[in-house]
Amino acid sequence: MSAVTFPIERPALSLLATEPWRAAKELVSLALMRGNVTPIGDGHPVIIYPGLAADGRSVAPLRKHCRSLGYVAMDWGLGYNTGPQGDVDRWLEDLASHTHKLMANSKQTATLIGWSLGGLYAREVAKMLKPHVRQVITIGTPFKATVDQTNVGWLYRLLARPGAGVDPALSKRLRTPPPVPTLSIYSRTDGVVPWQTCRHDKASPLIEDVEIQGSHMGMGWNPAVLKVVADRLSRRSARTSA
Repeated sequence: MSAVTFPIERPALSLLATEPWRAAKELVSLALMRGNVTPIGDGHPVIIYPGLAADGRSVAPLRKHCRSLGYVAMDWGLGYNTGPQGDVDRWLEDLASHTHKLMANSKQTATLIGWSLGGLYAREVAKMLKPHVRQVITIGTPFKATVDQTNVGWLYRLLARPGAGVDPALSKRLRTPPPVPTLSIYSRTDGVVPWQTCRHDKASPLIEDVEIQGSHMGMGWNPAVLKVVADRLSRRSARTSA
């Protein structure tokens, strides 16, 4: 007898309503973190893609954290993330070209980190720039979701131009992880995207899913997220230099 499966629904409105409060609480927790961070990184580039309707300021705590660990961290450098514009394939190709330019000053491969929608960019860019990417880390990224399964579908439609939707072929592609070590960080108390859509379907030596406790809006400065990011950056640095 086969297991009963249930359709994935949007997160409860009660979780969405408490997102700002929980994100603020996580920011306070970050401020209370004790101890000095000793740089342990190898100086490789870390490029961070912000979430929908956000820009480099939203990922500033994450960028600062990575820099404090000894990495050359930078945001994507394209201002506000309003979603792919026009032809998605062409837009992603342009983004990959831009990302490659950000790596130009380093001889080392880069880590790509994406928050929410930015994680989809990180995954797709890594597929196009495989020789230059050592790993991908996504934070609250619903790579298996449709727009209607999130609580920000209306915002995506408002910001995106006509024709910027996700068709079945693209949806299947987004579910496919890049051919590099890929980590997905998710939370069951995410009030914006369903946590189930942030987990991979199949196990693989290159794939890892890690659960943390926190909001969606505060993941970029959630201490638990920062701890996981620091650990995986260090692991990948050690393996690459070995």
